[in-house]
Amino acid sequence: MKQVMGSGVAIQLAGWGEQGKPVLCVHGLTANCRCWDGIAEALSAKHHILAMDLRGRGRSERPVSGYDIGHHCLDIEALLHDLGLHSAVLMGHSLGAFITLAFAAHYPQSVERIILVDGGGQLSPEQFAKVIGGVKPAIERLGKVFPSLEAYCANLKQAPFLQPWSPALETYLRYEVEEVPAGIRSRVQPSAIEEELRNLRQFNVAELYPLVRCPVLILRAENGTLAEDDILLPDEVLERMLREIPDARCVNVKDTNHYTIMFQPHAVRDQAIIEFLEEG
Repeated sequence: MKQVMGSGVAIQLAGWGEQGKPVLCVHGLTANCRCWDGIAEALSAKHHILAMDLRGRGRSERPVSGYDIGHHCLDIEALLHDLGLHSAVLMGHSLGAFITLAFAAHYPQSVERIILVDGGGQLSPEQFAKVIGGVKPAIERLGKVFPSLEAYCANLKQAPFLQPWSPALETYLRYEVEEVPAGIRSRVQPSAIEEELRNLRQFNVAELYPLVRCPVLILRAENGTLAEDDILLPDEVLERMLREIPDARCVNVKDTNHYTIMFQPHAVRDQAIIEFLEEG
């Protein structure tokens, strides 16, 4: 763990391995860098894995505003400069996939290739509403004070979309909390997520597709989170990505949803990433 400078904010960075090309991992809406623990363990023998806490998340600085794709891209540009890296592979999950696409489109000289983990699709307003319903349990924990970590984890431990529960999930949640007088709460401010969602609803990611010239790997979770149809990459959305992004391919990660594609071991997922990285 170390802190680097983003665009006017301190960004917390986790690292695994020291050999091979750098791979910068960008997490989702309410997540933090520790969501990458499992994937990083599978990759770090041959690759230098870095995972950032987005501004306002994890242990990164929490400015009052600036929660949008543009500011996140500026943070990535600044932290790569701070690390002395001219370019990197970017891998993003959920919101992180949108950020990754935008960075690849606007900073092509700084990106070798990108990996989109269950995200980056242009959803209709109706589809977007279904997805937000699927991540609602994660959003609802924000701002609430719990008497203990056990209480903080209790509701999520019962969530069917996070089963089977694992030590990795416990580590991930422990990392994100802070002590307050009455107990513990998430470090993420609800106002930051509200601003992020307002801006994301207005963001047209599809207009970036033709601008992404590097190789792209899309990893798609096939199952919904709370319902069969609240997936982030429905067939027609995925087909558009594959049609309009010049050099894109997709691997379906079977028996996973939007969360388990990150938190559960999956040999197909890991092998797809390893083969894609070794191409370059």
